[in-house]
Amino acid sequence: MSIWARISDAISALASGESLTEVFEKLRAPPERSVAFTIAVIALGAKMAKADGQVTRDEVTAFREVFQISAQDEAGAAKVFNLARKDAAGFEEYAQSIRNLFREDHSCYCDLMEGLFHIAMADGTFHPNEDVFLERVAEIFEMDPAKFQAIKTRFVPDSAPDPYTVLGVTPDTPMPEIRQAWRQLVRRTHPDAMMARGVPQEAIKMAEKKMIDVNQAWETISRKAA
Repeated sequence: MSIWARISDAISALASGESLTEVFEKLRAPPERSVAFTIAVIALGAKMAKADGQVTRDEVTAFREVFQISAQDEAGAAKVFNLARKDAAGFEEYAQSIRNLFREDHSCYCDLMEGLFHIAMADGTFHPNEDVFLERVAEIFEMDPAKFQAIKTRFVPDSAPDPYTVLGVTPDTPMPEIRQAWRQLVRRTHPDAMMARGVPQEAIKMAEKKMIDVNQAWETISRKAA
């Protein structure tokens, strides 16, 4: 059974009356944890896509990019997206269920938030309602505001990304600590590490952009310090 069939079964269970808590509890352990992660991005992504008043083709395409959906899985993925979009549960209920599932594994929240920012920026505009949506999700996740800002800086092109913000440090941080922060981010972005914490293989492509941003930030800071 493909991941999309398993996800479809889980979301159908929601549609038939099972609570989010019950469904997510069944998905707590690997490998089903990757199903839970995918449902989280699907559900929050589908609801966020409505935050600016419309669901655009670009946003649907961005979702497909996050998961690198193969041709044979397109029908299953479309069914899952539509089921999530029609689900009556609000985004805050989904976010709280995800918080209960991943608990203190904050790396998963960062992975999920990066996928949502990718979808939000698909149409080239960061709508104020999307900003409010993502800030509220981060608040429910109890995400470190500095980490949230670092992700936002990388995706929202209001200005050139500040390399220190990307690495989650400040210009006053000693270089050895900046180097350590860079190395930790590189390790966390490695595909094996992402899959180990429940990010599905279909979403690993998303890490390539982050790896480029993280390494560019380190190179910029290193040149300044030379």
